[in-house]
Amino acid sequence: MTPERPTDDDPLRHLFDDEPEQPLSRRAARRRAQAAAETGSTNVENGEGEAADAENAEQSSLAAGNASEDGRAHDAAPADPSRPATTTPSFDLLLGESEPTDRSERRRRTQPPGEEKKRSGHRWLWVTLTIVVIGAIVASGFYVWKTFEPQIRAVVGMQEPTDYEGSGSGETYIVISEGDTGNDIAKTLAAEGVTMTSEAFYKLLLQTKPEPTFQPGTYKLKKKMSAKSALDLLLDPASRVENTALIREGLTGESVLQILADSTDISLEDFRAAVKDPTQYGVPSTAPSIEGWLFPALYTFQPDATAESVIQTLVDRTVKSLDDAGVAKDDRERVLTIASIVQREARVDADFYKVSRVIENRLDKDMLLQMDSTAQYGVNAGTDSVWSSKEALESDNPWNTYKRKGLPVGPISNPGDLAIEAATHPAAGDWLYFVTVNLSTGETVFSTTHAQHEKAVAQLRTWCKENPGKGC
Repeated sequence: MTPERPTDDDPLRHLFDDEPEQPLSRRAARRRAQAAAETGSTNVENGEGEAADAENAEQSSLAAGNASEDGRAHDAAPADPSRPATTTPSFDLLLGESEPTDRSERRRRTQPPGEEKKRSGHRWLWVTLTIVVIGAIVASGFYVWKTFEPQIRAVVGMQEPTDYEGSGSGETYIVISEGDTGNDIAKTLAAEGVTMTSEAFYKLLLQTKPEPTFQPGTYKLKKKMSAKSALDLLLDPASRVENTALIREGLTGESVLQILADSTDISLEDFRAAVKDPTQYGVPSTAPSIEGWLFPALYTFQPDATAESVIQTLVDRTVKSLDDAGVAKDDRERVLTIASIVQREARVDADFYKVSRVIENRLDKDMLLQMDSTAQYGVNAGTDSVWSSKEALESDNPWNTYKRKGLPVGPISNPGDLAIEAATHPAAGDWLYFVTVNLSTGETVFSTTHAQHEKAVAQLRTWCKENPGKGC
């Protein structure tokens, strides 16, 4: 049944208005409820029915107020228990907007403008800082490992491998000269990439009984062999190549003659006699010796070859390299002299052209070349150490560029194609100094001032201190 519409002075008339009122705040709802309660109490004498209606009105108003405050629709207490409950929707729901469902969401909606952006910015700042810190830790760890790898391995027991496994692959040649010791052979094998380290082969020699003996000559081996496999091939007569000589770049003339004698049936004395007059092979008369004209390469000679025919073969190969580089005949000796210094001083291919430029720059400025390789050659010093002796530096001989300006009197070694090419085509640059700061990798620092050079020399001294017995 339909209830009668209340009169204008009825305090419950707002429940039956055609147009719904705006949702009340909690405070407004409480005030309205209190007003309704007071009205009900003053009219209690009007009868129990009206009091009951007032109580229902209070509950309905409180329900509307709570719905507005909490953002959810609540069931209003029915005025009559037999009447179905009615629902008063919140204002946001009427507009189709979702209400916050938890406390954090309500708190977010009440934050001042820009507060959420600040929080987001702070989060990204922490993410960025975390990435930077992790990157710094990784970079620091890499630097420490690269710098102190040997020491770290020694402390934690991670020994670096010293030997390859297996019989190797490819092919290469090594030369055993008359008088070479087991340690000399071990160093040659490692330098040519046959064994991983000289220590692996030398240790094996010391453990082998009876002590192995090796014949001088040129041997055909493989790359990356185990020390045991390399030893087996060296002791196999079939590995020794007859009448074949391997001449490496940068060797002196005397060393080349020794290899030729070891690789053929021609004596060292015969070769020395054959080079007393270099002009017979086309060497200019201004050349002090055959030095620089014995081209480094792998040669195979006829069994009936003579000392003179062998020397002529090497000189002819040098002339071909000079011609290929476009060197004029009158300039051959000068180019070979520069190339011989470059061959001895440069460690890696790219530096050949830079060393050539340093030589030209110092000559242009009328400076002393001050090349250790020339000082060492002048006193027949070996090359076991990067440092020159006091005797070598102070000796007044035609090759010592610490004492005499200009180029030395002649070549100091026998250069290959790359050194000759670099001597004729130096790199562009204003460098006046250079020094190799890592003898294992060949890393070299080129400088334009003496102060810069001194810093680089300090780097070398530090490296030598940390790597004893490795060429210092």
